[in-house]
Amino acid sequence: MRTSYDGYRLLLVHAHPDDETINNGATMSLYAARGAGVTLVTCTRGEEGEVLVPGLSHLASGVDDGLGSHREIELAKAMKALGITDYRFLGAPDHIFRDSGMMGTDPNNRPDVFWQADLDSAASLLVKIIHEVKPHVLVTYDEIGGYGHPDHIQAHRVAMRAVELADQWKVQKVYWNTMPKSVLAEGIAKMKELGSDFFGAESVDDLPFAKDDKFVTTLIDGGAYVNNKMDAMKAHETQIAMDGPFFALSNNLGLQIWGDEYYTLVQGTKAEPFNDQGRETDLFAGVIL
Repeated sequence: MRTSYDGYRLLLVHAHPDDETINNGATMSLYAARGAGVTLVTCTRGEEGEVLVPGLSHLASGVDDGLGSHREIELAKAMKALGITDYRFLGAPDHIFRDSGMMGTDPNNRPDVFWQADLDSAASLLVKIIHEVKPHVLVTYDEIGGYGHPDHIQAHRVAMRAVELADQWKVQKVYWNTMPKSVLAEGIAKMKELGSDFFGAESVDDLPFAKDDKFVTTLIDGGAYVNNKMDAMKAHETQIAMDGPFFALSNNLGLQIWGDEYYTLVQGTKAEPFNDQGRETDLFAGVIL
């Protein structure tokens, strides 16, 4: 991996504040520290999220409906921890899509939620950002949004459609976030030994976001930036509990469980350098400036 990425540009498309840190925090911090342009686009403010801090329960959508504004503050703190200065909400400042909630719930039927947005209209907003930023690499979710959340699925659709529609700039490589079963299986086994669990999963097959290892084309070793990621996770206090499964894994398996971040290359060509498993070790491998 290069020591300098001056001139290289990365765009990440996520559904809610905190998704970026969980999936890509170490990657984002690594590339930003080495000079790459890193832009985060978040598609909603996460108004329908669960509030894990008892003292902030009044922010919930069913009470004061103030969670979205609070999560904007959390996102700003997380980006400071990761060293990211270019982060924005899709459609801002004119219009920000509302969190859609889970499939089949009342919020999912609101006309202002992201899930109900016209695909090409939403994609055109992202196209403007692509034309402005000119990213060489784009990162988003797979076709089921990792675990089936409507906003994650819609973020995937919007990102992939925007890449198609961006006629003034060709994104050279597109990656989907992934988490290999082998890593999660190790984590579940360790948690069981300690009398705990990971999201209540008995086995890795209970986790919808767990993917067969064969889908992993690329592994970014962000171990040197994992503390930045952990600080960013702490910033998302309403969504990531300090005594919850994410930090429990860190305590029991070591921080590197979050320093390694995995990807599936879906557009573009794999390129050296490769690790001993034949996986890329650089998102920008093969990119032409």
